[in-house]
Amino acid sequence: MAIGAYVSAVFTIFLHTPFIVSLIAGAGAAGLLGFLIGVPTLRLEGDYLAIATLGMGEIIRICILNIPQVGGASGLSGIPNETTFSWLFFSMIITLFVIKNILHSNKGRACLAVRENSIAAEAMGINITKTKVFAFTVASIFAGLAGALFSHYFGIAHPSSFTFMRSFDIMTMVVLGGLGSISGSIVGAVILTFITAAMQSYPEYRMIVYALLLIVLMLYRPNGIFGSHEVAALIWGKWHKRGEKDGAVVENK
Repeated sequence: MAIGAYVSAVFTIFLHTPFIVSLIAGAGAAGLLGFLIGVPTLRLEGDYLAIATLGMGEIIRICILNIPQVGGASGLSGIPNETTFSWLFFSMIITLFVIKNILHSNKGRACLAVRENSIAAEAMGINITKTKVFAFTVASIFAGLAGALFSHYFGIAHPSSFTFMRSFDIMTMVVLGGLGSISGSIVGAVILTFITAAMQSYPEYRMIVYALLLIVLMLYRPNGIFGSHEVAALIWGKWHKRGEKDGAVVENK
């Protein structure tokens, strides 16, 4: 997010580009950096991969903190407030459309196979590293887009907005909604946003609530609220089963 926020802000403030161009520049720069970081780090697995990716995030933040041309520790202010609800909604629809199409492509199915069982996927001829790099790059592009929208909403890009806690918040949203569920992640984001808003008067207890929430999830719903299922599919499935049950009752009568 930090790369998308700063690159888009630089394009808007110093190059005076239209908002859409700044968004594309921020997303593209984040995707490129994600690819460059992913090539060496995604050969790792497990805890080592988590440490490497989190470490790179902190390195990027510290580098930005020490670049005076983009505000340094003071951040980059004076960014036009271009992000509106319409832009957010449009960006969400585009993101959902692209992700859905990727998931139904060969690359997307390869990503799903690696997620479910990397050993079996490799045995079937899927290049694990290339697939991970592809997924990481796509995720970086959309993270960059989110960062660009973020900076143009608040009018400032500051290093303190992109700490480890931001990554933890996003991870919690995904885990809460359901690992492997796009709509579940949206539901998780909504729930967590409401919790954060409700606890504005008690910020010191926010992380305690997050930790308890994650513990409860790990005990009772380890794959999140919706797991790998989409919300619409679950609703349709229940409605369809109810319709079949009602039809069977009518026939019996």
